[in-house]
Amino acid sequence: MDIKMKELPTPFYVVDETLLENNLNILKGVSDRTGAKILLAQKAFSMYRCYPLIGSFLSGATASGLYEARLGHEEMAVPMKMQGKACENHVYAPAFKEDEFTELLQYCDYTVFNSFAQVDKFAKTAKERGKSIGLRINPQCSTQEGHAIYDPCAPGSRMGVTGDNFTQGIRERISLLDGLHFHTLCEQNSDDLEKTLDAVEEQFGSWLGKFKWINFGGGHHITREDYDINRLEQCILRMQDKYGLEVYLEPGEAVALYAGYLITSVLEIVNNGIEIAILDTSAACHMPDVLEMPYRPPLQNSGRKGERAYSYRLAGPTCLAGDVIGDYSFDNPLREGDRLVFEDMAIYSMVKNNTFNGMPLPSIYLKKKDGSYEMVKQFDYEDFKGRL
Repeated sequence: MDIKMKELPTPFYVVDETLLENNLNILKGVSDRTGAKILLAQKAFSMYRCYPLIGSFLSGATASGLYEARLGHEEMAVPMKMQGKACENHVYAPAFKEDEFTELLQYCDYTVFNSFAQVDKFAKTAKERGKSIGLRINPQCSTQEGHAIYDPCAPGSRMGVTGDNFTQGIRERISLLDGLHFHTLCEQNSDDLEKTLDAVEEQFGSWLGKFKWINFGGGHHITREDYDINRLEQCILRMQDKYGLEVYLEPGEAVALYAGYLITSVLEIVNNGIEIAILDTSAACHMPDVLEMPYRPPLQNSGRKGERAYSYRLAGPTCLAGDVIGDYSFDNPLREGDRLVFEDMAIYSMVKNNTFNGMPLPSIYLKKKDGSYEMVKQFDYEDFKGRL
């Protein structure tokens, strides 16, 4: 823990520019070796202070709706294009709103539709505006374990057109479409992508050569230490060589994986049959994936329950009984005022946090490559009140 982490008022997020750039270099290496275009999925990481850096390594951004699309356009695409650099802005949503669609087309170069009904409703307008049009497909190939909430291929999923429906409706719409998009992974390795491509070819292979591009979606943990990058690159080359397709990937987590921290302080130690440390940060408010996934965030200088001499349940200060981060152990007893550093807190934290119970949002800092800290955002009562 450096001196700033010991001094700044808790709780606060820190995004480390050096760690972020390390991830971006890995992603750029994949692009350089294969020609694939990699986009930032803003749904995982929307800290636009870092967009100029991200845009200098990647090919653009992808959005899930109007506000993300506008953010990607204003904070990445426009600045990059002003510097003479190409930058693409893509959007996909399960359904678009008619009263937003015209504005959306101001921001996006690529628009991906979820169904043939959405193609029929909007694609002609987008095409007339010079946009590239895609259709999301559902290869019905589940490769996830334990995270059904994040499985777009689960039975009854609303995500994408299945093979049977695709065959029935593609002929009369093929002239409107430029590409196909699928997203089936969540925090997974490239063997699962390879398996998914087998399903895509089996169900949609006879049509793949008629398109210009294919988007592999997100969920690729490319910057994780054990990720098989060679297998990923073989998957990319497979689509390029066999079908002449330009390949896109849109990871979110991989861009900022392990590049951020959440620093918190111990408020109180209580014993209700077990030792419980109440922190000034909340799982429910500041790291919602802990409850939603569920997910156990890495914590510096700690172990699992019983691994070290002193075990504690770490919990938040809200009235939610289940506002529990997890059970951890330490070499020394925790005391009021001690600081804890949760890792991997750049992704799905700032984009999901909330002010339940009137909890203040953590401040956001950027740790620059020279070691200095830049205050990016500080929140106060008005940020809570203004939402209501």
